[in-house]
Amino acid sequence: MLAPLVPGHLPLVGNLYGMRTAPLATITRALRENGDISRVEFPGGNRGHFLFHPDHVRTILVDHAKHVSKDTPGFAALRLLIGNGLVTSDGAFWLRQRRIAQPAFHRAKIFALGDRMVALTKRTAEEWTVAAKAGTTVDVAESMMRLTLRVVADTMLGQDVERDAADVGRAITHLLHDINDRIVRPWTPPVTWPTPRNRRFLEARDSVGRVVDEAIARKRAHPDAPGGDFLRMLIEARDEETGEAMTDQQLRDEVVTLFGAGHETTANLLAWTWSWLSRVPDVRRKLRAELDAVLGDRDVTADDYPRLPYTRAVLAESLRLTPVVWIASRRLLQDIPVGDYVLPAGTLAFLSPYATHRHPKFWENPEGFDPERFMEGAGADRPTLAYFPFGAGPRKCIGDTFALVEATLVLATLARRFVLELPPGLVPDPEPVITLRPRGGLPMRVRPA
Repeated sequence: MLAPLVPGHLPLVGNLYGMRTAPLATITRALRENGDISRVEFPGGNRGHFLFHPDHVRTILVDHAKHVSKDTPGFAALRLLIGNGLVTSDGAFWLRQRRIAQPAFHRAKIFALGDRMVALTKRTAEEWTVAAKAGTTVDVAESMMRLTLRVVADTMLGQDVERDAADVGRAITHLLHDINDRIVRPWTPPVTWPTPRNRRFLEARDSVGRVVDEAIARKRAHPDAPGGDFLRMLIEARDEETGEAMTDQQLRDEVVTLFGAGHETTANLLAWTWSWLSRVPDVRRKLRAELDAVLGDRDVTADDYPRLPYTRAVLAESLRLTPVVWIASRRLLQDIPVGDYVLPAGTLAFLSPYATHRHPKFWENPEGFDPERFMEGAGADRPTLAYFPFGAGPRKCIGDTFALVEATLVLATLARRFVLELPPGLVPDPEPVITLRPRGGLPMRVRPA
């Protein structure tokens, strides 16, 4: 028995056109019209299924984690940018890298970076103060990119990228759009061909790589220099079972992954959160009330993280409606039963937080922004994987705690000082490239709180 086809299927190209031109609409329409499972087809024999039910997410990411791989067109394209790091690697190689990297992401080590995160956020506060006095708008998406780039460069690499931040940000934006286009246009010439497009891609990739290479060289030469604790831990880390360190290429791939993904994802989370706070003023007022009650007149610290449940709930609800990773793919290594169907080996499974987080069976008023869903005691009857912004199972994002602590400290620092307002009538349009970004940036008016 075959699952129903994703709506919009066309001769020869299958569902490629819909996923290239309107992927979010295609996915949500599939959920609305077909239910929990839809069959999807692309040129070249790539076939698969969209799986929207939390139980199906668990089947792929948890129960059959050893029976699926990242041998997919999406991850193949992403490897052109970040190499074979934790996000893109598989099997025994991935497991070894995960074991080596895991100690660097211990909760206590992340909390120890809290003061630096707050200090770097205050630079953004200074920039916003100038904008507020001048009455000018700020591209909040770009501002959050600069801030999270500062944080990841300082805490992970021990590098000050203030001078290069704009260039690096533009390079990463170009690379993400290019990679996305390579996924949805399967006939793109290989990156090794000397086309003008490929030259631009390689130049942008090299500009990001230079920052990483300089940081690694500096930390190797001066391991005890302040900053770059994550990088030093990765350089010094050894596999507990074999005693081996990472090779130079493995180290570079992991650092590029952490540098790129570590700021891009958190920046988008924060940008979307500011847009939601503008659109739902009652939530903004509750957030401010919690910050005032917990912090008084002092700066936030990482120790306040568990004492700010509503602040964390605001970020969780932002990740529900505008998940930074809006789709993920796996290739099945064996036949896997899912619901009433058996998905064949060799086909693809597509999981979409964007769709599952809106599943009407599990979310009341799914399009409404309501952080109360994530307060203690709420949603007790909701399946755990109705919400999976960082994935699930053994491949769950290693940097989830870093991202959430950073986002909480940034939001707590800035939301007490400023109110951000979207221009009248502007509803930000989600742009689903590799991550979910506000299309065209996020212009907002900044005023003192």
